[in-house]
Amino acid sequence: MTITKQDTDTDTARALRGLEDGAESVRLRSALAAGTRPDPRLVDKLIERCAIEPGFFVRDMLTWALTRHPVSLTLPGLLREVRSERGRARSQALHTLSKIGDRRAWPALTQTLLSDADDEVARSAWRAAVVLVPEGEESALAAVLATQLGRGGRETRLSLSRALIALGEAAGPALLAATRARDPRVRAHALATQRLLRDPDAGFEFAVEEAKRVVALGGAGQEGP
Repeated sequence: MTITKQDTDTDTARALRGLEDGAESVRLRSALAAGTRPDPRLVDKLIERCAIEPGFFVRDMLTWALTRHPVSLTLPGLLREVRSERGRARSQALHTLSKIGDRRAWPALTQTLLSDADDEVARSAWRAAVVLVPEGEESALAAVLATQLGRGGRETRLSLSRALIALGEAAGPALLAATRARDPRVRAHALATQRLLRDPDAGFEFAVEEAKRVVALGGAGQEGP
């Protein structure tokens, strides 16, 4: 069976309409189709939709669809989105950049993004940063991430701990310094992350409770991982 240009144009038009459909299931199928049959004409719409899509599974499919297109087409638009005023646009663009994994996006991972007031954006930035960080920059990244210790609720603290742990030994000095911070929340979070760096099987909740006890008793961190 020969696929004609008219067939392709029809599929593209259908996908563009489907991505704006009021039914989440239709948008999900359209995003799947956009990734299954990549088409450069869909890239802008996929990026645009990421910024406003309310459905988690649809957003994930949109990201997958973008990873199926050439980086030369997706990267410029995603880099624009990380500077958007809309938190969801920044967060989803960062998430997509982490999945693409092209280190040309690294300069976009600014300290402003890594300390974004929106927890969801910050978490996406942390995950993207540990994927995109160039060799030799890990310690500097860890120092920036350590400035966020103690912030937010459980999910935010866990995301930050995972990002620091992903940096391995490079995170050691920054964590050690944070165990001596004045803020007990920072000290506890740093101690818990240190524990997980030494013993990944300890579990986050156990590490946090242990760290709280250490802080309450006036203890500090240990040298090295």
